[in-house]
Amino acid sequence: QMYRHLQIGTSKPTRAQRREVPHHLYDLVDPDEFYSAGRYMQDARSVCREIASRGKISFVVGGTGLYLRALLEGVFEGPGRSEKLRERLNKVGHRKGFEFLYGWLEKKDPEAAGRIQSQDQIRIIRTLEIYLLTGKPISELQARREHLENLSILKIGLNLPRGNLYDRIDRRVSEMFRSGLVEEVQQLLDRGYGPDCKGFEALGYRHAMDTLQGGLSREEAIARMQMDTRRYAKRQMTWFRREKEVHWIDVPGEDPSALDQLIKLMQGYGDAGI
Repeated sequence: QMYRHLQIGTSKPTRAQRREVPHHLYDLVDPDEFYSAGRYMQDARSVCREIASRGKISFVVGGTGLYLRALLEGVFEGPGRSEKLRERLNKVGHRKGFEFLYGWLEKKDPEAAGRIQSQDQIRIIRTLEIYLLTGKPISELQARREHLENLSILKIGLNLPRGNLYDRIDRRVSEMFRSGLVEEVQQLLDRGYGPDCKGFEALGYRHAMDTLQGGLSREEAIARMQMDTRRYAKRQMTWFRREKEVHWIDVPGEDPSALDQLIKLMQGYGDAGI
């Protein structure tokens, strides 16, 4: 949702909704720009503090646990990307298998390896890249993070029954394709954005790209995106159930009782900053 021009696949709020309630950090970067958790930490903290200075409360909404952790706990100032080093690591991964790289990471930084899935190629390479550039494990560097201060934090999670959640995901994906997701991607390609730009790495966009490139039929792309989104949702729930002090609401967000529970939580919590 931070990427400009990516509307359908990100389910951005409508213009009418954004006029009714101010939204921040939407349409922030172009689809071919790189955006990091560190940059998000700076941008989001700045916005939250500005909102708090007006006596208002920020709602940080979304499902990316890494970015939430960056906002609340901070990220360390790591080295910049080294494309040469990444290329070398990728070559090793493709030649010897990424299990080999993960095993190397387990030896050099077992604490970091314990937080990364052995199939997560992007994080494995980035963690090894940082170790090779600094000579220090990322877990040691992360210990120097600066936590968000001077704002109270109230964490609220929606906890739907899995069958209900998966049904909503399936219907949402089908609606995205009906609303023109594939056509949206084609329009961006026509504007000069390459098929490998960062924005197209998101769920849905890579499936639409596969459809345009002939790798998947439309029906296959929908089924694949539904499956991948359900898997992503499962990983999200695993992540957030490990979060401390989350208040779970067991009904959909649009249910009137969800709002009642939210208001009671906030009234009992005092002046929450986020």
